[in-house]
Amino acid sequence: MVTIESLLNTAALPDSPTPRLDAELLLAHILGKPRSYLRTWPERELDAAQLERYQAALVRRQAGEPVAYILGQQGFWSLDLEVASHTLIPRPDTELLVETVLALLPAAPAQVLDLGTGTGAIALALASERPVWQLTGVDRVPEAVALATRNRARLKLANANFVESHWFSALAGQRYQLIASNPPYIAVDDRHLAEGDVRFEPSSALVAGADGLDDIRLIIQQAPDYLEAGGWLLLEHGFDQATAVRGLLGARGFSAVESRRDLGGHERISLGRFESE
Repeated sequence: MVTIESLLNTAALPDSPTPRLDAELLLAHILGKPRSYLRTWPERELDAAQLERYQAALVRRQAGEPVAYILGQQGFWSLDLEVASHTLIPRPDTELLVETVLALLPAAPAQVLDLGTGTGAIALALASERPVWQLTGVDRVPEAVALATRNRARLKLANANFVESHWFSALAGQRYQLIASNPPYIAVDDRHLAEGDVRFEPSSALVAGADGLDDIRLIIQQAPDYLEAGGWLLLEHGFDQATAVRGLLGARGFSAVESRRDLGGHERISLGRFESE
């Protein structure tokens, strides 16, 4: 007899930091039920098709594939987002960027840009909280733009739009009150690229040159051409890059430059305001 309880008790995920959680998420997804159902009905038996799907999902996780890619979805902010292997998996650390944007701008009409939007997580979280804002998300990967557009449609967030663009390349003549980005910021030789979930995520969304700052440098250099006077630029970056990013912002003429810490106490985002050239 193969029950929910027996499957969860025997799930073998030795390399996962959260084996029980992973098994519960996979099994709940196969059953089409919330995780609470697993605790309420531990004696429920799976049919042959469900068992086969669960075992196939477990094999993928044992090989290191992220749970979010196996499920095809990931929670971010208050949203459930479709995810796929050509985009980064949205992470809780990035919610700090959303919180900071919401605190910086008043709840009045504004044009806001999300650079390197991926799943659309940042743009859609902001669109859900500020219906009077107009959000534009750009990504150089056509599949990411299509994915973000599907997320927008499913969430019925008409105040967000997604465009294929390599950073600012398709935005000539546009101006924004605020630009936010979670760009690639990992150095090309960083050992973490060979560990954990990031092994399965697209390197183009992770790696940015020898020191991880190539894309951040480009964004900081070009952003003033697309900001309204007094507009803000906010950048997520690595835990040890805040000093360098603040220096880049200051050198480009941004004022009110500062960094904000995530829940782990790391300086995770840096920001600045640009008055005029």
